[in-house]
Amino acid sequence: MALIRALGLMSGTSMDGIDLALVESDGEAEVRRGPSMFVPYEAAFRRRIEAGLETARQISRRDERPVDLAALERDLTMRHAEAVKEFRKKFPAQAIDLVGFHGQTVLHRPEKALTVQLGDGPLLARETGVAIVYDMRARDMEFGGQGAPLVPVYHSALARSLPAVWQDALPVVFVNIGGISNITFVPERGDPVAFDSGPGNALIDRWVASEGGVPFDADGMIASEGGVVRAVVDRYMDNPFFPRRAPKSLDRLDFTLEEAAGLELSDGARTLAAVSAEAILKAAEQMPEAPKLWIVCGGGRKNPHIVADLRAGAEKSDAQVILAEDAGFNGDAMEAEAWAYLAIRSARGLPLTYPTTTGCREAVTGGVLARPEPEG
Repeated sequence: MALIRALGLMSGTSMDGIDLALVESDGEAEVRRGPSMFVPYEAAFRRRIEAGLETARQISRRDERPVDLAALERDLTMRHAEAVKEFRKKFPAQAIDLVGFHGQTVLHRPEKALTVQLGDGPLLARETGVAIVYDMRARDMEFGGQGAPLVPVYHSALARSLPAVWQDALPVVFVNIGGISNITFVPERGDPVAFDSGPGNALIDRWVASEGGVPFDADGMIASEGGVVRAVVDRYMDNPFFPRRAPKSLDRLDFTLEEAAGLELSDGARTLAAVSAEAILKAAEQMPEAPKLWIVCGGGRKNPHIVADLRAGAEKSDAQVILAEDAGFNGDAMEAEAWAYLAIRSARGLPLTYPTTTGCREAVTGGVLARPEPEG
């Protein structure tokens, strides 16, 4: 089977910018990872997206764009088009056959079979001159799925290519810590098991923004001055989301800062890091068997407190926690790589989701293909 070279574009729940990554693959076992880059959003645009989350609460149909969401969608799409142009300038030798376009999730309500990602696929196809695969979550919901997470099929492919030192580590768990954390359990045989595990960086980001006036806790420096307030962690862990059986998924605003109200800045940052780690560890209760290895990717792997808490918890069950880079992967680019891989699978009509990853009734493909308009 001929390989397809796809560029994945990911703007995640952290809302800090666009990750781009190139993958060459047959959409199955063969995966060749290429170059990647990051294009940040300016602070004013990030604030527009945050305002858009509130506006999106009015949406009852996926095609609705109330108030200024239509303008935000166009501007976001044009920023993605500029990011693709920057990538081509930086890596001119890398031809692109296809683009996997995530867009920006502004509303995710699986109980209503409703998920909204801002992003105009046809506009991006016109601006870049490349075929675009977009809107990859909706079809899963048509088949009764949660619409998230979608990365597990890529995690499963990566697990089969672990370095020799980790080849006997299955079952392995990939932990993606973005604004929301999600896990993928990859067994020795069979389909992956996946679900959102709880808040990742989102609560920490919102806490330090509201209490300290900074967008995020870089390298956990604020948290390093504080301590864990156990009573607050316990209040978060009492949330009914945690005992709910998987598959399950979250919206960025499903958890609030209410439980942390009144804490000092650094104590709040450290406590919310503990919440993120404990939520991930609690996910093991819903795995088919205890994992031997946890591989941490996403922006949250740069918070040493989350990682340290994960390691301490995993050691209790004789499991190891490593960073994506320890396994030879790129923890910053993995989600963008996944979106490239998913685009290739979509183009080939292969499943993107499974009953064990999203709760869909059967393995289902997804995505909409937008082709660039012919010249003349």
